[in-house]
Amino acid sequence: MAQLPEYAIIVAGGSGSRMQQSLPKQFIEVAGKPILMHTIDKFYTYNPAIRLVVVLPESQLDTWRELCREHAFKVFHMVVAGGATRFGSVKNGLDVITGEALVAVHDGVRPFIETTIIKAAYEAAAKYGNGVVAVAPKDSIREVTEEGSMAVPRTKYKLVQTPQCFQAGILRNAYEQPEQDFFTDDASVVEALGEKIVLVEGSYRNIKITTPEDLILAEAFASQQV
Repeated sequence: MAQLPEYAIIVAGGSGSRMQQSLPKQFIEVAGKPILMHTIDKFYTYNPAIRLVVVLPESQLDTWRELCREHAFKVFHMVVAGGATRFGSVKNGLDVITGEALVAVHDGVRPFIETTIIKAAYEAAAKYGNGVVAVAPKDSIREVTEEGSMAVPRTKYKLVQTPQCFQAGILRNAYEQPEQDFFTDDASVVEALGEKIVLVEGSYRNIKITTPEDLILAEAFASQQV
């Protein structure tokens, strides 16, 4: 069977609020270039033939073009204006993908995703319909109840990361649903259709850069990369 074309929708809708900066977090520099460029590079390194769709708030499109010029960033990608929510942004990214394909959705501020994990997620999606990257929690977990809180077994839980990969037809059908409050990621949207979610082992390095503390870790991880 012919291999399906691979797409990655890289969603970068963040502001700088939790980072305590006016610059949107995806544009903050780590190791000399914006975080979003590192993220795009990872997918390009995994597969130079991959079709990259970057989703940004409309107000940030000109800034991104200027940054690409400043940094002479040459990795080809399509840029799409995002929606009012993450759900709307993914939907806008999906609109430019035609035909049968494998589609990964990835957070623009997770620049340390490993190519081996990207590969495993696409392979799971090709075989099972989806492949969602997740890791086991390191900390003890308590469930908040009306009475207070109670310990729950850590082994029964996973922390979900991205990429989350899907066969395009499944993802399109999922995003035709009305948006719901419990749609916190693509897996929850697809699961609402009745699809069984397949987990792929992630990495603790695959951090989502959100707060100033994350930037310290990011610089440390970047300095270790060859």
